[in-house]
Amino acid sequence: MSEFRFKKSSYSEPNGECVEVARNMPRTVAVRDSTRPGGPVVTLAPAAWGAFTADLRRRQP
Repeated sequence: MSEFRFKKSSYSEPNGECVEVARNMPRTVAVRDSTRPGGPVVTLAPAAWGAFTADLRRRQP
């Protein structure tokens, strides 16, 4: 997965529980656990990622 350039979320916790997202590939958004950079990567279509993040924003208190 070296083609992905991951960036850590600005909402990452100081205890190391972090999500990293790569948006540098056309038609793909990749997500992984920053504590396991060699572990699994979830890939989504940009529309699916947008729907997911929009739902998260709606659920915030």
